[in-house]
Amino acid sequence: MSLSLVQSRALLGLDAPAVTVEVHLANGLPSFTLVGLAEVEVKEARERVRCAIQNSGLEFPGNKRITVNLAPADLPKDSGRFDLPIALGLLAASGQIDGAKLAGHEFAGELSLSGELRPVRGALATSLALQARGVATRLVLPAGSAEEAALVPGARVYRAAHLLDVVRQFLPQALEPGDGWSCVVPQPVSAVAAYLDMADVKGQAAAKRALEIAAAGGHSLLMSGPPGSGKSMLAHRFAGLLPPMTVQEALESAAIASLCGRFSPQAWSLRPTCSPHHSASAVAMVGGGSPPRPGEISLAHHGVLFLDELPEFPRAALEALREPLETGQITIARAARREEFPARFQFIAAMNPCPCGWRGAPHKNCRCTPDQVARYQSRLSGPLLDRIDLHVDVPALPADELLKAAPGEGTQAVRERCELARARAIGRQGKANNALQGREIDLQVALDADAARFLHAASARLGWSGRSTHRAMKVARTVADLAGSHATRVAHVAEAVQYRRTAV
Repeated sequence: MSLSLVQSRALLGLDAPAVTVEVHLANGLPSFTLVGLAEVEVKEARERVRCAIQNSGLEFPGNKRITVNLAPADLPKDSGRFDLPIALGLLAASGQIDGAKLAGHEFAGELSLSGELRPVRGALATSLALQARGVATRLVLPAGSAEEAALVPGARVYRAAHLLDVVRQFLPQALEPGDGWSCVVPQPVSAVAAYLDMADVKGQAAAKRALEIAAAGGHSLLMSGPPGSGKSMLAHRFAGLLPPMTVQEALESAAIASLCGRFSPQAWSLRPTCSPHHSASAVAMVGGGSPPRPGEISLAHHGVLFLDELPEFPRAALEALREPLETGQITIARAARREEFPARFQFIAAMNPCPCGWRGAPHKNCRCTPDQVARYQSRLSGPLLDRIDLHVDVPALPADELLKAAPGEGTQAVRERCELARARAIGRQGKANNALQGREIDLQVALDADAARFLHAASARLGWSGRSTHRAMKVARTVADLAGSHATRVAHVAEAVQYRRTAV
């Protein structure tokens, strides 16, 4: 047979549209033509496939006119994931394997010149997209990618180490599978997540309390303080206070990491903490490119986005965070394509109070003028600060107090309180307090009469916007959940108000 069809998948964002690899062999001048809107790395498959087939001891039909079409023709294809299906299509078209047996299978894998299979990015994203579409198929993937794809419940995944391992399964009379071919069974992963311990941070009771509230209610947090006061230590331990990830959350987070080639089995079910350098551009932060790729805010999905030295980030990068902080997703629109990526992260930021960093520090004098301080703090726009629920000062501890301080409360104890408070919120309204919108805020916050009067007076005196008032109400509801109170009382509102009064 001179025509063969092999099924594969492309990657467009988190979607995995089907691609049919059509291979036709014809008489004529020997040539190898690859069509179907393929990027450069896909077109280079011609040389990889040729060498892999020959070095595997198989016959490459070099005396034929070879045409390979990646259908549909208007769908962009990139990466080396089509090497394996192209090679199998050539072998089926030349009669070296049984093309009919390829039905019901989908293939992806990059070939080395010796015929070994190399992992491809996005294997877990592909498997998750197939599950969402209800597509029942058998995926054949290289080692490293197959283990990712098999994490999706119900996925049927086969692992192959070499082109010959795949060929043996589709001969007219199939041979016994070699050591390089196996059906992948997901290994049980420990649910105990290894995070940094909050007990390492001495003192800073106010900042720890703010982190506890942020973890219990899903709130964003900005810490301001001099260098060395412990802001980064606190932020890198914050993920350990969050509830354990559900299977679906772990799959969504891992799928985005897989799409960027950053998935690690050791990080399965661990909430990610992304901390880009302050030189990161707006595209690096929210995603972009052609085709669009996810940015740091999507890699932090169901985890933590920590921005240290917040005023040093480019203004465009910071302003691009405003919509995702509200909606939990980012839409990247380009002339040729439009993609949506999830971006439901917890935002933690840290900054110095002034350019030199020592404003308000007891042991060093600040040398910044009032104009310099004002210009430095004005790098953060009002709309962005308005979207940050908790603002807290992190003062520097004197050396004698730091050395004599006992270890702080451990992460496990704080996480248990946060889980209990979040369970109360989910049992009451089906979501974390930070996700309340519109009429849900008035209905679920349940301010008593005194608390409502106190909040009204505070918002009027401090000149809050409607968003600030609503965010203070949601923080107060979280404080009440931590206290085990059904109603939100004056004490809860007062604590919430103080977290929006810090000058930044």
